[in-house]
Amino acid sequence: MEVDDMHMQEPEHEGSKREGNKRGRKPGRKAKSDMKAKLERSRQSARECRARKKLRYQYLEELVANREKAVFALHRELDMYRQWAKEFDEGKLPDGLLKLIEFDKVKKNEIE
Repeated sequence: MEVDDMHMQEPEHEGSKREGNKRGRKPGRKAKSDMKAKLERSRQSARECRARKKLRYQYLEELVANREKAVFALHRELDMYRQWAKEFDEGKLPDGLLKLIEFDKVKKNEIE
């Protein structure tokens, strides 16, 4: 049996060669000095990003601290009202209630 030489070779198509798709550096690319400048810009951008991140975390921590203070103040106020409710149930008039009423009267007089 004879083997055709034509079957052993790959068929050639037009445009099958890829002359423009070589890997590696291509002529006319940026020089090392351009790469150094690019790296420095990247470092500067990273520094600025870290600084912005730090400021954002500081802002959020202050916000959380203020909210926690408000929550604690509301808990104290709620406990005070619970205590007043107990005193009302016992038939007593809470001392803090009288002070609050007097404070409201003074405040209304100042507004008018």
